[in-house]
Amino acid sequence: MTRDSLVLVTQNEHKIRELTPLFEEYGVPFEITDLAKYEVRSHSVGNVAMDAAKFAYAKLKQPVVVDDTGLYIEALNGFPGPTAAYVLESIGIEGVLKLMEGIEDRDASFDTAVGFANGWVFRYFIGSVYGDITTAPAGENGFGYDPIFVPEGETKTYAQLSMDEKIEISHRTEAFRKFLEWYVEKY
Repeated sequence: MTRDSLVLVTQNEHKIRELTPLFEEYGVPFEITDLAKYEVRSHSVGNVAMDAAKFAYAKLKQPVVVDDTGLYIEALNGFPGPTAAYVLESIGIEGVLKLMEGIEDRDASFDTAVGFANGWVFRYFIGSVYGDITTAPAGENGFGYDPIFVPEGETKTYAQLSMDEKIEISHRTEAFRKFLEWYVEKY
């Protein structure tokens, strides 16, 4: 890594594929680190992303960007929220669908927070997409909850959309676009 390059803290290949065209669009080069993302417990994805960015900066001493995503299902009082990754690992999308059996209200939202830290500036940016949880998984693309989330205004799950279609409308894109617009203007 070069001393002043922006470091993206993730090992998730799906995220890297999603984000590379966006960073290229803004002309912002980035590097990947093998540093694991620091996870804190919070009801706010913004707090999780910000604390993870501060931790990564303290370890790497380079400008870092870290994201965190929560899935908020209204009928489940916002569950799994910022614990979405843990819930996915423990009960999977099948478990989430089981929790929703018999529930008509399928409203949900994805929130992504992008945390940035460079030693003197610490900020986060939020992107949100509303939609519905399906009754069964559909589609082969994407990752995580993509097979059971239909974004508002769409008829297909994220997993049924092409990568370009998903990138155009995703919560992650919205959050990273906000970050990159700010970053390009400031740096």
